[in-house]
Amino acid sequence: MQKQPDAKPTRLAASVEVTPRQIEKDPAVLELIPPATRTYLVDLGTMQDGEWAAVTKSLTRAGLEPVPHLAARRLKSAAALESRLSAMVSEAGIRDVLLIAGGAGAPEGPFGSTMDVLETGLLDRYGIRRMAVAGHPEGSPDISDAAIEAAIKWKSEFAERTDADMRITTQFSFDAHAAIRWAEALKRGGVTLPIHIGVAGPASIKSLLKYSAMCGVRASSAFAFKRGAQIASLLTSYSPEPFVGPIEQHVADTADANVQQLHVFPFGGIAETRRWLVERGTWEASARAGLDALHPKQATEAPVSSTDVLSSANGGGGAA
Repeated sequence: MQKQPDAKPTRLAASVEVTPRQIEKDPAVLELIPPATRTYLVDLGTMQDGEWAAVTKSLTRAGLEPVPHLAARRLKSAAALESRLSAMVSEAGIRDVLLIAGGAGAPEGPFGSTMDVLETGLLDRYGIRRMAVAGHPEGSPDISDAAIEAAIKWKSEFAERTDADMRITTQFSFDAHAAIRWAEALKRGGVTLPIHIGVAGPASIKSLLKYSAMCGVRASSAFAFKRGAQIASLLTSYSPEPFVGPIEQHVADTADANVQQLHVFPFGGIAETRRWLVERGTWEASARAGLDALHPKQATEAPVSSTDVLSSANGGGGAA
């Protein structure tokens, strides 16, 4: 069903993600994120349950909606899953998670996929009914397109037969029209889950090309590299607007659009991501720090490392 063509696009809401390293380096970085914003916490696989719960709780104390990653293949046992869930719920009040496979290597325990985790029923037992699952508009180098499609359909059916409030949060992309075609294909295939489209935040072109190659975003890297003047220098700053604009226009033009929100990967840092989101009207300037306060924050903010990137991009491999 289509709306009136060329309807004025509205600004989609945007979630963002942070790493434990960024918070440890400068806890005030959380003040740059508006209250009640869904803030995904990247699992680097290095923290014990108590440490993970503590850093997750810092998001709650900052007035944010924490969405910690839960990496299936890193869990060594069902008891380890229950221990992590118990710590997150009892100590940090978690009610929302991002389920990721957690890498393309061999599982460290009994969970080969996020579907295995869902089947345990432990999320429901601990009161976690809001959850995101990974989406890959351009596919994944670690799993076939057919397997990805089957996994998404299984998860959609799981949500329908349970009371899970599930959404798809995707890998970042540079080709808006490819992402739209992917979303529409899911809808035609009967997948009714809402989609939060992954967006690479403002960063240098050099950084974006490096990160996209590391994360397997191959097709859109080639697309970005063809964009002439903007890519003339690898020192050029990348703006997400040419990607986000068509996404928002599609939502405005499509009455039953399944794309409902943006999810920003802040590769250039939280400060630059905030600046962009405030300037475009997605986040309110009055929420927390004003734009004038961004300069000292940016000076102390921990850079996003390659390790963080691989872990943040929907699990660093393995789409199921």
